[in-house]
Amino acid sequence: MKSAIVSSKWLSDNFDNPDLVVLDASQSNDKSKSNRVQIIGARPFDIKDAFSDKSSSFPNTFPSKKQFEESCQELGISSSSKIIVFDSLGVYSSPRVWRMFKAMGHIDIAVLDGGLPEWIAKGFETEPILERKYSPGNFKATFQSEMIRSIDFVKENLDTNESLIIDARSADRFNSLVPEPRADLRSGNIPNSINIPFQNTLENGKFKSVEKLTRLFKENKSENKSLVFSCGSGITACIVLLAAELVFEGNKAIYDGSWTEWAQLEN
Repeated sequence: MKSAIVSSKWLSDNFDNPDLVVLDASQSNDKSKSNRVQIIGARPFDIKDAFSDKSSSFPNTFPSKKQFEESCQELGISSSSKIIVFDSLGVYSSPRVWRMFKAMGHIDIAVLDGGLPEWIAKGFETEPILERKYSPGNFKATFQSEMIRSIDFVKENLDTNESLIIDARSADRFNSLVPEPRADLRSGNIPNSINIPFQNTLENGKFKSVEKLTRLFKENKSENKSLVFSCGSGITACIVLLAAELVFEGNKAIYDGSWTEWAQLEN
């Protein structure tokens, strides 16, 4: 795919491609299998369990190359797969999956702009959520380590100032006006970071136009630095990263531990 996002019409027009794999990245708290539908043939991409490092004390931690490969193969994903990922909230968890595949060296992946709500609104076909078995895929990962940043990098950046940290949480959370949703997690922000709430990149459940996104980033990104995106636990940071990808080139990475890690380890 040439673009990081595709429309529902694009997906419908390309549905017969034998290499197409549609992934449902909806999180368990976003859906009830008893009453929710999915795009026909969609495969469940379980961020919380199958695609997170369960040994980590922090949520949604990036999995090992081996774990990612094996979990992809179990879903029938191959290195030749052309992947479209969606979620049930429109644009929420799907950009995280897009970024994970990019960081694992897979090029042919895009987010369905507007997700399941847009697909349904356009009148395209759905089905009940079904459990399926898949023929094993041959997916192989090539980890791009520069796309994922650790707390050590972020701490060093306090001195080097080589990267701009962009926090995707709400302005109230960034400015300590409301408590963090995770119990006992302190409020605040990473020193020298700026705030672009992920909601500011979206309009009616889809990404804003390139023109609007360009203005948004021009207002907030004044220096020509590499970008590192953060949020609460690494999910919504990927929304703002993808929005940035739509409007300009340059190095972009995710601080995987995000505020959950920083608030606990840096006092």
